[in-house]
Amino acid sequence: MNQYLNSLQDLGTEGGSRLEPPPSVLHELNLANRRLEKLLGDLRNERNADADLRNIAREVVRAVELNPDVALACLFLSQIAGTYAVRHCIETAIVVVLVARGLGKASDEVISLTAAALTMNVGMIRHHDNFQNKPGALSSEEMAIVRRHPEDSAEMLKYAGIEDDEWINCVLMHHENDDGTGYPAGMTREQITQNARLLSLADRYCARVSARNYRCSMLPDEALEKLLHDPLHPADPILQEQFHRQVGKFPPGVLVRLENGDLGVVTGRDSGDGVLEVHCMRDGAGKALPAATTHRRTDQPACAIVAALTEDQADLRFSMKQIWGAQAAL
Repeated sequence: MNQYLNSLQDLGTEGGSRLEPPPSVLHELNLANRRLEKLLGDLRNERNADADLRNIAREVVRAVELNPDVALACLFLSQIAGTYAVRHCIETAIVVVLVARGLGKASDEVISLTAAALTMNVGMIRHHDNFQNKPGALSSEEMAIVRRHPEDSAEMLKYAGIEDDEWINCVLMHHENDDGTGYPAGMTREQITQNARLLSLADRYCARVSARNYRCSMLPDEALEKLLHDPLHPADPILQEQFHRQVGKFPPGVLVRLENGDLGVVTGRDSGDGVLEVHCMRDGAGKALPAATTHRRTDQPACAIVAALTEDQADLRFSMKQIWGAQAAL
């Protein structure tokens, strides 16, 4: 079948037109990122940004739904271009979409929540990259900006024409904690909405698995464990279950070592049977594997994942298109 489809692409259809390649998730996410960066940078001058921001949110949702595995892999393979401040919002939105869909939320609610992820930090967008890359502690003035940014972001959004209460409330609450130690209002468990909790978890997860100039990223299995099983800030059990189901310990894009020593990248999430798909590139002795023998399932003998690896540990070089095809083309 693959050979037949390839022949059709080479020869064109009967009418002489060529079959269009499938849309690229990676390309769509990068387009959304560029549009978002421009719009957020100029949001103070906007008075009717609702439609434009919702359109970008819809673009992100569509890209994730085209191929959730490719969308998640973009996080771990650092494939979304642009400044960290905006890239982090796109990455957070990807996780938000997956978990919100897993919870069965309505389309309008998913769009509002995605838009909140994309705009949660607009109140400190001009400072965000400097803060993230600063090796030392933030000054008292810088900390004040950080603690104020949910309110500043919400005010900017209202000024730019956003009247969606769900969207605004998620932005306001995404740094609140159940025990009242969060900011800006020190809310407690009964005051914080589920959508705000979801956004908070996605925000913190993406921050932990992203590299900075001053520190390496945390491996995803460790990041998920610390995030969802923090005794000081216990996660909502329903959200905890969905994060395990939709993201998991070893999401697509994560470099891994199998029990037999093979090194590769996770390509497919658990579909409910506990099995992950892995594309292996080298065996335990460091020898390149033939193309016909690269596919693994973690339920095969000696193919269980024993460890997630950093880029330096794995020392694997590949493009996403090599692994996932046209849906991962730049």
